[in-house]
Amino acid sequence: MTFASLGLAEPLLRAVAETGYSTPTPIQAQAIPLVMAGGDLLAAAQTGTGKTAGFTLPMLHRLNATGQPSRAGHPRALVLTPTRELAAQVEESVRTYGKFIKLKSMTVFGGVGINPQIKALRGVVDILVATPGRLLDLISINAVKLDQIDILVLDEADRMLDMGFIRDIRKILALLPAKRQNLLFSATFSDEIKALADGLLNSPGLVEVARRNTANELVSQSVHLVDRDKKRELLTHLIREGQWQQVLVFTRTKHGANRLAEKLTQDGIEAAAIHGNKSQGARTKALAGFKDGSVAVLVATDIAARGLDIDQLPHVVNFELPNVPEDYVHRIGRTGRAGCEGEAVSLVCVDEFKLLKDIEKLIKQPIRQFTVPGFEADLTVKPEPIIMGRQQQPRQGGNGRQAQKPSQQAKPHSPKSGGGQGKANPDQGRAKRPVAKVAPSSTAQRVPADRSPKPVVSKPSTAKSGPVSKPGRPVAALLK
Repeated sequence: MTFASLGLAEPLLRAVAETGYSTPTPIQAQAIPLVMAGGDLLAAAQTGTGKTAGFTLPMLHRLNATGQPSRAGHPRALVLTPTRELAAQVEESVRTYGKFIKLKSMTVFGGVGINPQIKALRGVVDILVATPGRLLDLISINAVKLDQIDILVLDEADRMLDMGFIRDIRKILALLPAKRQNLLFSATFSDEIKALADGLLNSPGLVEVARRNTANELVSQSVHLVDRDKKRELLTHLIREGQWQQVLVFTRTKHGANRLAEKLTQDGIEAAAIHGNKSQGARTKALAGFKDGSVAVLVATDIAARGLDIDQLPHVVNFELPNVPEDYVHRIGRTGRAGCEGEAVSLVCVDEFKLLKDIEKLIKQPIRQFTVPGFEADLTVKPEPIIMGRQQQPRQGGNGRQAQKPSQQAKPHSPKSGGGQGKANPDQGRAKRPVAKVAPSSTAQRVPADRSPKPVVSKPSTAKSGPVSKPGRPVAALLK
């Protein structure tokens, strides 16, 4: 199958050819014909499988085919995303694939000034890519109206729900025409997503490329058992010995991301942190450095990294395991994209054995374990509980706008408030469950999860079968 066989317009095929792609991915091959036919769609696939082109290409095809001009401030297509970075990348894809047709697009999100966005919306915009909070701010001052929307796309819908955007989404849906095409894309089909789809979609086509909550088979997964106070030294060792050139590292907290980036820089490894407390300018600069190779290590929190779409990223490291097992699947899905192999390494101390067990249960497979000579974990150390703090409602999404609790009365938006520029912390998302203490002997291994194995000691890091990866691959570019 080729893109031409899907029936896309010639200008779109020319743009696709310029990007170097010739064969559609499974999600594209199934979704594009359904969207071009005009029906609603519920689609799920692992990250990195081409979901963005799966809706941007047929959306451009349909809007171009109608020949209907847009009115200033009245877009015909709306794409909602949970984070600033994802919004920017989706709009970049729209411009890339639509370069030979006369359709205009723009993106709006918080963290930057609202006035330039107001000015741009006074002109004609066919396709608007937005985060929910900033969009509602613009609607509240009549900078944009949604009464001409023909196509609505909810991208990364599962994460938008996780980040507390459901109330904002419902407000936006109430402003849309009743007759429209709805496309809902998600990494998984959770029960919450199915409930949202039931109320939004009309007899949708269903596309599910991957099994629910599965890890990408192109990603090689491993666990390195190490004491918590030796993790940073081990990470430095792995990067140097493996000659890793591009590494995305995950931490649980913003403070931890900052501290780790500083320590790696002190070790002579160029590193930068990206999280919700960073300004949009700092986040953009860090991503640009990671793209051009001047920054070898990008240290990120879960929500900040959700929208990162990095082509051929070779290495992902879990410096700390996530508290929610599903986030592990999202993290390692940053590598092994677009048919390329990737490596996911988790640095696990005794405190995290319970988290590791939960992850293995979710992905239905054990993760191979190693210890690196000189960095062996002391399994006699009593684990410390992972303190989660009191449970709370999601406070803010990736667009920098605080999400309201269900009990709160919705307040009108004002441009003076800064909209999406609020200082609330976007990395404190969903409420997380407390983690039980783990007995020191409860180490994990490549055996069923209900047994208590002993760690496996690997060969020295220079051996091919050891924990150190092969030399780093060429620095990759962001997916268009």
